[in-house]
Amino acid sequence: MSTTGNGQSGGPGVVFDRHMVLDQLGGWRGMVDATVPTVAFIVANGIGGLRTGIIAALVTAVLLFGLRLVRRESVQQAVSGLFAVGVAVAIAAATGQARDFYVPGILRNAALAVVLLGSVLLRRPLVGVVAEFLSPSHLGAMAAPGAGFPRRRDRTAGPRAVPHRIERDPETGRALPDPAPELPWREDPRLLRAYFWLTVLWAAVFLVRAGVQWYLYLGSENSDATDLGIVSLLLGVPVTAVEVAVTFWVVARLHRHRAAEAPAGEPDERLAD
Repeated sequence: MSTTGNGQSGGPGVVFDRHMVLDQLGGWRGMVDATVPTVAFIVANGIGGLRTGIIAALVTAVLLFGLRLVRRESVQQAVSGLFAVGVAVAIAAATGQARDFYVPGILRNAALAVVLLGSVLLRRPLVGVVAEFLSPSHLGAMAAPGAGFPRRRDRTAGPRAVPHRIERDPETGRALPDPAPELPWREDPRLLRAYFWLTVLWAAVFLVRAGVQWYLYLGSENSDATDLGIVSLLLGVPVTAVEVAVTFWVVARLHRHRAAEAPAGEPDERLAD
C-alpha cells in the first residue's frame, strides 16, 4: 500500500481520507458508550453479585451495539467496547473475582503510558503524531479563533488565519492528498515543545490511573471491588474530557502560530459567514 500526500495512503486511484478516521472515533458518544457497561457492572455486581454484574455488562454492551446498528451509525466504537467487555467478563468469570473485571483497563493504561513516554524519548511525541495526522497544523484547519471551541467564535483576538480547503476528486468524492508542509512539524521548535509536554501530560494521567487502580486492586481481593470501579470511572471520562479540552486549546494555538507565519492564501469560502 503506497502513501500519498500528508497523512494519506492508498493503492492506485485510492486516497485515504483522514476525515473518515475522525468520523469513526465516535467522539463523546463513543466515550460514553464505552463507560456504560462498566457502570452496569458496578451497580449489578454490588446488588446481585459477580454473576449478575457480568450479565448486566454483557447485555448493556450488546444493546449499545444493536442500537448503533438500528440507527445505522458507526459501529467501530461499539465493536471495540463489546470486545473489551467480553475480555473483562471472561477474566472475572474465570477467576471468580470482581476486581479482575478491571484488569484489562489497568494493563491498557500502563501500556499507553509506556508507549507515550517512549515516543517522547524518541523525539516523536505521540500526541503530535496523532494531531498532525488528523489535523495538520500547516493546513490551518483549526487556525480560525474559536475553531476548537464553537461557542467562542465571536472572539477575534490575534491574526485571522485561513483554514485549508479540502479538495476532492470530482469522480470518486475522495479527499485528494494534502500539500506537503514547507516546514515539517518536528523541525518547528515551538510545535515540538508543545507536543512534547502534551504527550507527557497524557502519559502522566495514564500512569496515575494505572497506579491508583493497581493499589485499589491489591486491596479488593474477595470483595465486590466497588471502590475500584467508582475510582476507575472518575479517572475515566471526566479526566479525559479535561485532557481533550486542554489539548484542543493548545493545538488551536499552534495552528494559529503556523498559519500566521505562512504566506497569505486565497480566502476559504467556508469562512464567508
